[in-house]
Amino acid sequence: MLSLFQRKWRQSIADFRTGSAELLLPQSASMLLATPRRQKLLDHIWERTSLSRAQFSLLYLAPLERYAELVQQFPASESHHHAYPGGMLDHGLEIVAYALKLRQSHLLPVGMKPEEQAAQAEAWTAGTAYAALLHDIGKIAVDLYVEYADGSLWHPWHGPLQLPYRFRYRENREYRLHSAATGLLYNQLLDRGILDWLSQYPDLWAALLYVLAGQYEHAGILGELVIRADQASVAQDLGGDPGKAIVASRHTLQRKLLDGLRHLLRTEFKLNQPQASDGWLTEDALWLVSKTVSDKLRAYLLSQGIDGIPANNTALFNVLQDHGIALPTPGGKAIWKATVTSDAGWEHSFTFLKLAPAAIWEAADRPEAFTGRVQPDLTNEDTSSPGATADVSTAAEPQAKDTDERDPLPSEKGSDGINGLLGLLDDTTAPTPEPAGLPQPETSKPAGTAGSDKPTPHHQTPSGEHFMEWLRVGIQGRKLIINDAKALVHTVDGTAYLISPGVFQRYAQEYPQVATLAKDVQLPAWQWTQKRFEKLGLHRKQANGLNIWTCEVKGPRKTRRVHGYLLNDIQALFDEALPDNPYLNIVRD
Repeated sequence: MLSLFQRKWRQSIADFRTGSAELLLPQSASMLLATPRRQKLLDHIWERTSLSRAQFSLLYLAPLERYAELVQQFPASESHHHAYPGGMLDHGLEIVAYALKLRQSHLLPVGMKPEEQAAQAEAWTAGTAYAALLHDIGKIAVDLYVEYADGSLWHPWHGPLQLPYRFRYRENREYRLHSAATGLLYNQLLDRGILDWLSQYPDLWAALLYVLAGQYEHAGILGELVIRADQASVAQDLGGDPGKAIVASRHTLQRKLLDGLRHLLRTEFKLNQPQASDGWLTEDALWLVSKTVSDKLRAYLLSQGIDGIPANNTALFNVLQDHGIALPTPGGKAIWKATVTSDAGWEHSFTFLKLAPAAIWEAADRPEAFTGRVQPDLTNEDTSSPGATADVSTAAEPQAKDTDERDPLPSEKGSDGINGLLGLLDDTTAPTPEPAGLPQPETSKPAGTAGSDKPTPHHQTPSGEHFMEWLRVGIQGRKLIINDAKALVHTVDGTAYLISPGVFQRYAQEYPQVATLAKDVQLPAWQWTQKRFEKLGLHRKQANGLNIWTCEVKGPRKTRRVHGYLLNDIQALFDEALPDNPYLNIVRD
């Protein structure tokens, strides 16, 4: 009976076979991945992990090789994107590279303590790569007919192709079915050791399973990363702009700002206090002291690795207003002046940001309203008072402008049409020492978790030592990137190079209490930090006794200069020596 069924099945697909259809020879993973284009993508994928080559081979290269042997010369689509022999393999590598680039902008899992995020960092990075790699794998199970020369059918759950083959697309195939078919094949790529390791992290495991089931709407940030990476890869192949597809939307920044405010209101801000209060909640509005909220919000977001937050308070106020978070005055300004009067008769005037309480709390979670009164002063909307101006400690000197306005470091030129893709992937960090807690070749049982014993400097007293620990932890947790066009730390001349004053400004922004300490000695906050760093004696001086070294940055159009400190020993920041940034050279006069 089964043989009869098979004969009828073969007859039913005879119409898709043609006598001219050429048989394709199955190739090994090493052959399939050997092209310069694919090797470049593999290098970019490795550079976005914190692993040695051995660990990378186990966790990334092995699944990628299994993927290559499974998809062989199949296109990613019949007539849309990557619709050429080998297109699925190219699409798979591209989307992994894009997804890992996007993942660098997020501290995961969202909402957990920094030490827990550091502990799970490598697992979430790997999970992101697997989700991206597997998102289209179901196509080869439901969109294609694949047969050997003798007419027998091949199915992907049989394992990689072993004999010459030909393929055709199914007619009247259901577009969305491939997402549901991923579950048929994921264990062809991910071994038990990897699955055992990932299953230790409930949030990651749940999100990954939702992606594998095609339920991206339930996969949270992991689903978002895969969707955006897919859009970028498709855009690149169709001649569009992958940069537009990969850039976070306006709503993403709005969400980050709101999430930051909600966190601070839960954990740090004091409301409705008689005097030492960060704000007051009335029946119709939340009034937050403008200087306090801007400094603490910026510090919190920076501590979470979120860049792009304006250093200038006035600019930050405008961003909050532009995103509909801060409610404008009748004159259209972000800053309100108002007088707070308590029932006990205490009275004081402040500059405020006014927010809608419904944007912060659900009705059931809303705190009790202030029993006194907050009376806005609508006669004068001048924002020049101290509470509404930028902290002078964040003002940059000319060197800082030179640092912030650097041209992007040049991307590697290629000849295969992938320059647009690789250009987006240029801001790579050098591989750091391999973390613990990863599956080992000898056993499928993971050890302890990487970074769980790493200290976090978040609530320590600012000092030179605290600054160095902040740098080290930030780099290890990828809150601070290195060797990127906008990075504040580079590897030069066998050691670490700290961009000045940019790196000190960033520290002062993340820890507003530095401004108070600096004010006592009449220094800008960044300069106070710089002097504390110099007292540690960790930096290399020039022969003439100067502390600052100049480096040339060789860009695609011009050469320019940056300024900073060279550390005596790279191990002050890194556990092992790293390759120098090839685009920076010390200027030796």
